Amino acid sequence: MKKIILTLIAAGTLCAVSLPAQNGKIAKRKENQQDRIAQGVKSGQLTAGETAHLETKESNLNKEIRADRTANGGKLDKLEKKDINRQQNRLSKQIYKDKHNAAVQK
Repeated sequence: MKKIILTLIAAGTLCAVSLPAQNGKIAKRKENQQDRIAQGVKSGQLTAGETAHLETKESNLNKEIRADRTANGGKLDKLEKKDINRQQNRLSKQIYKDKHNAAVQK
């Protein structure tokens, strides 16, 4: 079970690293949220299912950012940034919720 979780974390980290160089809030939040997920796995606060769900959401958001940048010559417009920020807020709340519920990794 731990092998699966570590594989998911490695895949999430790889997706974050494989994105084009990003500066600013989006990249910092992405890294911070990935660290929060890894800490939750390490401490046992996140179950394998919760981790997989969070990693899938993170991956989908990374794909959306990549597609938006590709469509706009490597840049994000204000509306895209606002939408990404909203999605990162939701993901952050989900990480908190999953880490603080009664379910724990055994």
